[in-house]
Amino acid sequence: MPRNAGFILWLTGMSGAGKSTLSRALRAHLEPLRSVEVMDGDEVRTWLTRGLGFSREDREENVRRIGHVARLLARHGVGVIVAAISPYRSSRAEVRQLATEAGLAFVEVYIQAPLDALIARDVKGLYKKALAGELQNFTGVSDPYEAPESPEVIVRSAEEPVEVGLERVLAALQSRGLLASRAA
Repeated sequence: MPRNAGFILWLTGMSGAGKSTLSRALRAHLEPLRSVEVMDGDEVRTWLTRGLGFSREDREENVRRIGHVARLLARHGVGVIVAAISPYRSSRAEVRQLATEAGLAFVEVYIQAPLDALIARDVKGLYKKALAGELQNFTGVSDPYEAPESPEVIVRSAEEPVEVGLERVLAALQSRGLLASRAA
């Protein structure tokens, strides 16, 4: 694929895993090189999918809508970085399939962190409320998170600095011809 081709970089992981942090680092690195947009799950729920709840059906619809907008942008040469929990494998597989059918590169990045690390960095106290039964349908506690079975990239955010994950993702983009190598 040509380096100016659009692509979808899909960052998935539980709340607090580091998707937004990594997406900001990716944006900062990629913006000087190409057109880039970040679709952050919290912002998407505010502007694009307001009104959807947290049932399985609503979460799947949320992912479908994000995927649709990401495809529209990528079709026009934008590197789209999606940072969304997207807890179900089937929804992520559907988005990947539609992107692939449209001739777009799709790279899944799993941001993995153990539950104790997620609880420790939870400034909003959502895990504490979910574990106490005060918050229903919370991914990873009272609702499932289905980790990817074969993502292109795995980032272990509790064990490695964001720069390590950034380099791993950039290498994945380079190996697919979506980003020039630094030697080039």
